[in-house]
Amino acid sequence: MTEILDVLIIGAGPIGMACGIEAQKNGLSYIIVEKGCLVNSLYNYPVNMTFFSTSDKLEIGNIPFVSNNIKPTRAEALEYYRRVALKFNLNINLFEKVESNVKKDGNYSVKTSKSNYQAKNIIISTGFYDIPSYLDIPGEELQKVRHYYGDPHFYAMQKVVVVGASNSSVDAALETYRKGAEVTMVVRSPEIGERVKYWVRPDIVNRIKEGSIKVFFNSNLVAIRQDEVELQTPEGIQIIPNNYVLALTGYQPDFGFLDKLGIKLSEDTKKQPEYNAETMETNQKGIYLAGVICGGMETHLWFIENSREHANKIIEDVLRKKSLS
Repeated sequence: MTEILDVLIIGAGPIGMACGIEAQKNGLSYIIVEKGCLVNSLYNYPVNMTFFSTSDKLEIGNIPFVSNNIKPTRAEALEYYRRVALKFNLNINLFEKVESNVKKDGNYSVKTSKSNYQAKNIIISTGFYDIPSYLDIPGEELQKVRHYYGDPHFYAMQKVVVVGASNSSVDAALETYRKGAEVTMVVRSPEIGERVKYWVRPDIVNRIKEGSIKVFFNSNLVAIRQDEVELQTPEGIQIIPNNYVLALTGYQPDFGFLDKLGIKLSEDTKKQPEYNAETMETNQKGIYLAGVICGGMETHLWFIENSREHANKIIEDVLRKKSLS
């Protein structure tokens, strides 16, 4: 490809799409490349997931998002974002992974698994859902261990250990229990987290109280074997029979990719990337961040609803620089 694009956007999630919409509205040449399917992270969410946000807060491009209930489901979100992409006829290349990036003569030369591009600016909107936060314990490599949770029916009549007490962990515990699984939760903290969706938290608390779902608080999974797991609890080591482990311990951005681009990260455990909050430009001129990736390990800071504005900030800065050139 010989054309020098105004903007190359990495990631076709809601915020990457919002950036594409703003670029298109302002007459900028752009392309969105995505290593997976459209809104790949949302696609990999649990089948029965309901958003915490209301549908209006998930809208992009001023296209109304109408859902059956106040809080939309994963299926409704997939339908909505697909319709938005088609409505704007966004220039998106799916299943195309970025492999390298080199700056030359003031522009960026980007090589992907399918093509090569030249761009004046790059927007990274890759989210955080592709890399699990691993437990780093013996047996984690076994096929019975899952870091992503899909359809609860798969776990019917199985002994399931769910690690964690986040929204995803609680949803998995409740849904698999209701499909006939024998569920045990392993939670590092002394109680179910306060960030759990307010309409779900009472349900899990009551299921634990009545004994329908067993829980080990202040505990950690220390080893996984084919037919059992080993826990460190306040009462000592416990070994329980087990068929599957859902290690839903969170996810993290691809810091290796940011490092390759020369983007500075904070030296503490938060690994927050350096960027200008007014323009979203990083320490690398012409490379911008958008969406949840801006929070580093603090993945709870940015959501669709409060990072939609990143698209406007970035495109305004790109237009400003273009007017000066």
